Amino acid sequence: MEPPERSRRSFLLSSGSTLTGAWLATNWPAIVKAAEHSHHVAVTKPETFSFLKPAEVADVDAITAQIVPSGKTPGAREAHATHFIDQAMTTFFSWSGEHFRSGLAQFQTAFRTAQPAAGTFAHLGSDAQIAYLKTVENTEFFQTIRQLTLLGMFSSPKYGGNYNGIGWKSIGFVDEHVFTPPFGYYDAQYTGFVPYTAEKSK
Repeated sequence: MEPPERSRRSFLLSSGSTLTGAWLATNWPAIVKAAEHSHHVAVTKPETFSFLKPAEVADVDAITAQIVPSGKTPGAREAHATHFIDQAMTTFFSWSGEHFRSGLAQFQTAFRTAQPAAGTFAHLGSDAQIAYLKTVENTEFFQTIRQLTLLGMFSSPKYGGNYNGIGWKSIGFVDEHVFTPPFGYYDAQYTGFVPYTAEKSK
C-alpha cells in the first residue's frame, strides 16, 4: 500500500478528469447552494439528513473518509462531505438521486455477500475498507461518490463548503486574492472588482 500522503496526491491527480470545467460551470450555482447547506446543517444539527436514510449515512460517511482520509491533515469526514452529498442529491444531482441510492444498495449488498460476518462496511477497520474499495473503484457508483466527495471537500469556505478551509489546507492552498485592477486592456475600465483577503473569505 502506498504511504498515505502519496496515495492522497495520486488520488487527487487521477480525479481531475471527472471534475471538468464545463460541468462545474453549468452546475456551479447549485453546487454553491449545496455547500452552504452542508455547512449550516453540519454546524447546527449534524444528525439531520434530507436524502440519505439512517442506514445509508454511516456507509457513505465511511466511504468518503477513505476517499480523502484523515492523517496529518483532516479529511472528508471533518469537511462534512456526507452532508454535502446529501444536499447534492436533492439539488444539482437530484436527477441522479435514485440512481445513486440504487448504486449504494448494490454496493451494500455486494459487500454483505463478500463479507457476511463483517456487518456493514462502516464497521470494518480502515485497512479492510481500503482493500474492499479497491475492488469497486471502477464502478459508476464509486466514481460518482468520489466526484461528490471532492466537491464537498474543496468548495470555497465563503460558500459554506470545505468546512474551516480543511480541503485547501490539505493541499497547501492559501487563498490570497489581493490583486488590484486593471489586469489588462480588456478590463481596464471595469470598476466592479472588489479585492478580498483570505480573512474576508471565511
